[in-house]
Amino acid sequence: MRLLEKRMKKANEFFNSIIEKPLLTSSLVLLLVTVIVLGLSLKYYLHEFDSFVPQILAEAHGMIFDIAVIGILIFWLNQNGEIRQRIRTYKDEIDDFRLWESEEAAFRTVGNIKRLNRHKIHEINLVNCYLPRTNLNYVNLASSNMNSANISQSSLIESNLENARLNQTNFENSNLNQANLKGAYASGANFKDAFLIKSQFENAFLIKANFNNAFLMEANLQNCYVMGADFENASLYKADLRGAKGLTVEQLAKVKTLYLARFDEEILEQIKTNLPELVGA
Repeated sequence: MRLLEKRMKKANEFFNSIIEKPLLTSSLVLLLVTVIVLGLSLKYYLHEFDSFVPQILAEAHGMIFDIAVIGILIFWLNQNGEIRQRIRTYKDEIDDFRLWESEEAAFRTVGNIKRLNRHKIHEINLVNCYLPRTNLNYVNLASSNMNSANISQSSLIESNLENARLNQTNFENSNLNQANLKGAYASGANFKDAFLIKSQFENAFLIKANFNNAFLMEANLQNCYVMGADFENASLYKADLRGAKGLTVEQLAKVKTLYLARFDEEILEQIKTNLPELVGA
């Protein structure tokens, strides 16, 4: 009995060792199936070879078609699964670094943003993210939620922030030259000392935004909501403020210059009357 138990144990260990090696297991199964199929087909090879071969060829063509279709499908599913997993990983890492105020967190978050952009993902949750002194040039963050994020002293040249949520976001001393902020929700945003040359703010919500000492030369602020916005010491040379809602002469009284800036006729007349030195009138 003991000898039988030992043999059974060895046999079980041998079987488990094979099962643990997928390639070996597959090869053994293939070999076994081949022997069985060829054994059962031997009489046809010997006595009915001429009629048997066309059937084999027909089956072979079907097998090739099946392998092609199934192979492509499996490859496509695997690729898409891997891409979805990578996207989920990038988003999870952004969540992990949220509220972590360190240089490492900032640069790793930016890396994940750019990776998501490569996968055509631009609507990203960056609420309360810490991103000072980072390079976000040319990134696409259209429709992203960036409320209360710290993006001060950063570079966002030609970045796409169209329809993004930028309420209370800090862009102090950042470079947003030629950035697209059309339709952005930037109430209470801080653009103090920021470079906004030729930036596009058309239809943006800039209620109580801080543009103190900002460079808004040739910026497009058409149809923006600017109630309570602070333009003290801002340069509005050639800026376009036609259709701006809530704009008052009092807001413009402390700007650096309004030379060649464009306004609706009604407010332009008030500026020429009350602030002629700023428009060169």
